[in-house]
Amino acid sequence: MELSNSIEPATNGDKSMSQEGYAVSSPPSEESSNVAWKRQVLDRFLGLKPAIAFGLTLQLSWEAAAAGFQAGLVNGGPAAIVWGMFLVGFGATAISISLGEMASITPTVGAQYRWTASYAPRVMSPNFWGLIQGWLTVFAWMATSAAASFLIAGLIMALIILNNLTYVPERWHATLLTWAVLLIPFAFNIFARKLLAPIEIVGGVMHIIFFVITVVTLCVTAPKSSAEFVFTQGDPGISGWNNAGISFSIGLLTSVFSIQGFDGVLHMSDEVKEAPKKVPQSMVWGTVMNSVVAFAFVVCLLFTIGDIDRVTSSATGYPIIEIYYQATNSKAWTTVLGLMIIVPGLVSLFSILASVSRLSWAFARDGGMPFSHFFAHVHPTLRIPLRSLGLVTAVVVILTLVNIGSTTAFYAILSLSTLTLYVSYMVPVLFFTLRKLSSRRPALGVWNVGRWGLPVNCFALVYGLYMIVFLPWPPMQPVDEENMNYSGPVLGFVLLLSLLDWFVSGRKRFSMVDRPGEWTVEHQREAQEEEQRSEKNE
Repeated sequence: MELSNSIEPATNGDKSMSQEGYAVSSPPSEESSNVAWKRQVLDRFLGLKPAIAFGLTLQLSWEAAAAGFQAGLVNGGPAAIVWGMFLVGFGATAISISLGEMASITPTVGAQYRWTASYAPRVMSPNFWGLIQGWLTVFAWMATSAAASFLIAGLIMALIILNNLTYVPERWHATLLTWAVLLIPFAFNIFARKLLAPIEIVGGVMHIIFFVITVVTLCVTAPKSSAEFVFTQGDPGISGWNNAGISFSIGLLTSVFSIQGFDGVLHMSDEVKEAPKKVPQSMVWGTVMNSVVAFAFVVCLLFTIGDIDRVTSSATGYPIIEIYYQATNSKAWTTVLGLMIIVPGLVSLFSILASVSRLSWAFARDGGMPFSHFFAHVHPTLRIPLRSLGLVTAVVVILTLVNIGSTTAFYAILSLSTLTLYVSYMVPVLFFTLRKLSSRRPALGVWNVGRWGLPVNCFALVYGLYMIVFLPWPPMQPVDEENMNYSGPVLGFVLLLSLLDWFVSGRKRFSMVDRPGEWTVEHQREAQEEEQRSEKNE
């Protein structure tokens, strides 16, 4: 059965009508009981709590804000950081709700690229849209994997500099340290798959407890800024952008970087129990909780920022380390606070590798990449897509080699992650919204927001388009090779490669059909009835 067959217009046939006018699918017949979702390739072992913790630890919003908030200080000022985080929290939640509605209809590891193909207008074939979107999503997550590894390595180097002022960092040091950081979650993904659930729970607990410890420490020990500085201080005028609106929009990078990657749990859909309900729930709850703690953290951080000149010129290269040191006046305590970012960061990287390896596996399974048959393999005893995990890790290793030759080129590659992730969100949300507005409205899944769905989808589109417009803008004027934002050109290059792949071999190689382990809305009631029968028998 083609994937598009699971998305049907509301009719008077075998579908009943909801109050909002969307179709609700009938349960499958006895003849269809041998459906694809029963033939499981990966093991379903994640419940709702581990799935929510997965989203919490993968995003690590307040930790990401701590590591990258300097962009807002240069553009937009403190007000852009605070109110930008507020805006991004609502926008990211709207996007996650929109993706969640699609995930409840068809919770699939391929997520964005499969939904894009399913809801795409009849211009070019569905496979065309799916292949292009698949490459964008895979490249975005591989760049995210490299960025997360490099960021953790950078924080470790910053703590080394703090404790040893004679240390002179070299680019190759950062590359080797990134490899060492990457090795830990790589090994855990291979040998500790069955521990994924408890690891995520522990990571989620650390995420919250370390947040409380950090905020209390800063509030007790640091000098305090005024409320006027935190909530109303605008553009500092050092970026070269004279327009306050443009400067504010560019300064949102701190907030967007802090709350992204919420689709990570989607790519674990084959391993989440009751996926049509729990996958969207975990994604939305994870995004909301991360948005709240990120907003609280940046408010606290700006109230306790101390001497801004010392912060922005820190020898460690990370302003957050200087803020911690000014507050505590202790290298030991600053190191402890720094480790409260690094240790959850390793758990986050564990989640990222788990997610992107499943995504790459699903894309290969659909024939999306060269040597697809090889990378679509699932190890029979480890029960993970080991070859896809190796592919992702190898790509990250190769990308970090670029840093040895040119930091500018390496940052150009890393800049791909945020922009391309947002593009990967907006395309299926756009097509899904257009389908809702057409006569072929989709049958909603067991998780949806009812009549609020369409307004939320529209807000998500407006917000997402706004971010896509400003994410590629250079942070400084005049623009040179050092401060250029290369995310736009790199995205264009990836699109060009994707189009080239389609015309060379992708159109013959790539094909999407229902796969073992995937759900469609027609299968959901049968699964629920089967679960209820099992509970009664117990």
